[in-house]
Amino acid sequence: MDIAIAGLAALIAARSVFFLIAVIGTISSTVFLVLVLLGSLRHLRLSRRSESQIAASTTFPPVTLLKPVHGTEPQLKQNLESFFQQDYPDFEIVFGARSLDNDAVRTVNELRKKYAHVKSSLIISGEPEWHNAKVYSLDKMIQSTPNSHFIITDSDIVVEHDFIRRIIPPLNDPKVGCVTAMYKGVPAPEFWSRMEALGMSVEMPSGVMVVDMLEGMKFALGAVMAVRRDSLKSIGGIQATREFYSDDFVLGNLISEAGYEVVLSDVKVGHVLTSRSFAKTFGDQLRWMQSTRHSRPKGHFGTGLTFAMPFGILGLMAAGAMGHWTLGWALFAWAWLSRTLQSAIVGGIVVGDKRALALCWLYPIRDLVGFFTWAGSYTSSTFEWRGELYRFTAGGRIVAERLNLTEEEEPAVVQKY
Repeated sequence: MDIAIAGLAALIAARSVFFLIAVIGTISSTVFLVLVLLGSLRHLRLSRRSESQIAASTTFPPVTLLKPVHGTEPQLKQNLESFFQQDYPDFEIVFGARSLDNDAVRTVNELRKKYAHVKSSLIISGEPEWHNAKVYSLDKMIQSTPNSHFIITDSDIVVEHDFIRRIIPPLNDPKVGCVTAMYKGVPAPEFWSRMEALGMSVEMPSGVMVVDMLEGMKFALGAVMAVRRDSLKSIGGIQATREFYSDDFVLGNLISEAGYEVVLSDVKVGHVLTSRSFAKTFGDQLRWMQSTRHSRPKGHFGTGLTFAMPFGILGLMAAGAMGHWTLGWALFAWAWLSRTLQSAIVGGIVVGDKRALALCWLYPIRDLVGFFTWAGSYTSSTFEWRGELYRFTAGGRIVAERLNLTEEEEPAVVQKY
């Protein structure tokens, strides 16, 4: 009898604890939503001010676009072609690859022939001597050009024709050392690709705008990083990021620590996604979460309190177990509504992603998946990256566990116009 009473008491206590956790999580995620809305209003206001500054700009320094490529991917030709079509008076494109035996190189050379009037070059770096192959290639690419203004973008990014004109002006201020930009997801037809795109258009910019409002930008986003040679030199060159997976975060962070400002542009670029299974999509998101956990451990831990749906579901179950179904459904409904509102405002209005507005009612599912990805980031420190195995260490540095090495090629510059 005593055991039964003790068990019942423990069950009641457990329900109360779970309900309390749900209430705390609902409050914290609501506070985060308020901060997101305030950050969105601030970003829209600053964007309008930036529009006038860009329109008044009369200084257009020579710019080098740095484009590392690795293998083929959906819409690669369209993505790269958008950079050849820039409305800017003086720019060149420097592509980088490990070897000539690369599917992306064929696409690059097709476009270079098609746009022969655009100055371009291809750098073959050979097998990387650093853990971060992208940074190794970028170092070779930067050495190949005399220009002082660089824009680093990934191969899966697509931009508008006025991209350079809008990104470069803040760098005319010598106090600004880096300009970065948010992006919106461009999904493949599959359901989970649409979910991943929603995360890119809503979850990522939400966090960035809140941090920018509360602390200022002290990091960069890998989709777009515009820098000057002097700000790179102040941190020891791009090689200062060679041991990190999140080289973009570290680059902006080091430039900020060197005394320069990091500016969040009003430009929103497109991040084109591939057709992948849920397992592959979840794995890639898990890798980014693992990187954040090691780069910013305290901030990453606090991220768990910004998700709404896990606490809405927990509140529904705990309140229902106590016989308070109306309260439980209210907690669940608010969680769903709050994340629908977040998607509509951040993705639909701030980022300008029509899909995020049309599918805002599905974003709560992405919020729930995001929570499980966050939780999963604490289960392992190893990850696979382009067929190679790495391990995260303190500060976000990576150590190679297994590399797929090919016959080494001598670094070279080929077909330079």
